[in-house]
Amino acid sequence: MAETREPSTELKALDRLVGTWAVTGGAEGTVRYEWMPGRFFLSQHVALTQFGESVSGLELIGNLRPFGEPTGADVVSRFYDSNGNTFDYVYELDGDKLTIWAGAKGGPAYYEGTFGADGDTVTGDWVYPGGGGYASTMTRT
Repeated sequence: MAETREPSTELKALDRLVGTWAVTGGAEGTVRYEWMPGRFFLSQHVALTQFGESVSGLELIGNLRPFGEPTGADVVSRFYDSNGNTFDYVYELDGDKLTIWAGAKGGPAYYEGTFGADGDTVTGDWVYPGGGGYASTMTRT
């Protein structure tokens, strides 16, 4: 008998991101989130300018499930950019607070933002080790 699976509760919570967003602050442009069929993976299409450089790419977000192994607990992602770079992240949505760690969960580089009451804005900051980072706001279009 085939195993019945469904996306994790933590991944389903990211449904709030689905749609197209205008990004302002330290990076400017648009991002678009959409579910892949089955809703086990959320894709993010990125078209931004950051630090004077164009950043475009695709991020796939979901729980890891290597062949023959159980599903991982964390919602993780890998971002692929048009310059051949890859970046790994961990997502967590707790109430209205969205945290995205660059690299490992709990690491020193992260984004922490809060959804507005209408659900159509997310305002927060990217924090980098050594005091770097920038403010960022996403507004649903």
